[in-house]
Amino acid sequence: MKRLLDCDTSDLKRMNKQERLQAIEASEGRILVQELSLFYNSRLLPPVSDAEVACAFGADLILLNAFDCTKPHVEGIDAKPEDVVHTLKRYTGRLMGLNLEPIGDSDMVSTQVETPIGRQATIENAMKAKELGFDFIVLTGNPGSGVDNGAIEQAIQRLSNAVGDDLMIIAGKMHAAGSKEEAGNRILSDDWIQRFIQAGADVLLCPAPGTVPGLSLETVSRWVEVAHAHGALTLTAIGTSQESAEPSTIEKIALQCKMTGTDMHHIGDAGLGGINPENLMMYSKAIRGKRHTYLRMARSINR
Repeated sequence: MKRLLDCDTSDLKRMNKQERLQAIEASEGRILVQELSLFYNSRLLPPVSDAEVACAFGADLILLNAFDCTKPHVEGIDAKPEDVVHTLKRYTGRLMGLNLEPIGDSDMVSTQVETPIGRQATIENAMKAKELGFDFIVLTGNPGSGVDNGAIEQAIQRLSNAVGDDLMIIAGKMHAAGSKEEAGNRILSDDWIQRFIQAGADVLLCPAPGTVPGLSLETVSRWVEVAHAHGALTLTAIGTSQESAEPSTIEKIALQCKMTGTDMHHIGDAGLGGINPENLMMYSKAIRGKRHTYLRMARSINR
């Protein structure tokens, strides 16, 4: 089994879900996931898509935020709705995922923002995501969405039964998502981690150390250990706009995430302009050095 770190596009196409998970695990904490915002139909460098920019700067996987399964569209991709994701994958040669949001009923510390039906964690949207060509689903919440752990657990069960044989299921929160009770170091617990995995999650998502108030390196390290002990991989996330912080901050977060033992590293979509290519490359160099960073940047999608 090749490490995903070394995979060509042709390798990814031949792999099934379990093989991809094994390839990620074998990469020993050196896999980068770049999230891209579709909220504003904007691009950093027209005429190309932000996904193409992210891949040019070293991203291994692409995650689309605010992708509406009822109205498939990505700015910079001129294709029929049913072909948008397939075209994006052809342009980038990367595994492609989307956020779906399990709306809960927890007490809110902010005004709850309405989430369009095409972005909610329903079986219909999961089946549509599979049909459109996505490789993984992330069950999480945007700011003010009201997503909570109980709703995430239920969504894992539903979606895992529906598409879990083919799509990787990643679950957790990058920040409180407006929830009053699940904020700071209460975003997760050892019990919730076990429940997510028992429900069918392949990968646990949690905030990176230093990205939400009170969340320490020690706490995230324990969460990673619990997830690994129960057979799941982990993804630490920058979901608090720090993706546009100074490069020195990005390096610190990257190294702390590496110290937790995480399998994958996520960089959010709230940078100035939606994506910060320099910080993406800085993160990549911090966790895997120039050699693997430049290899990923240079590797042809036609290999």
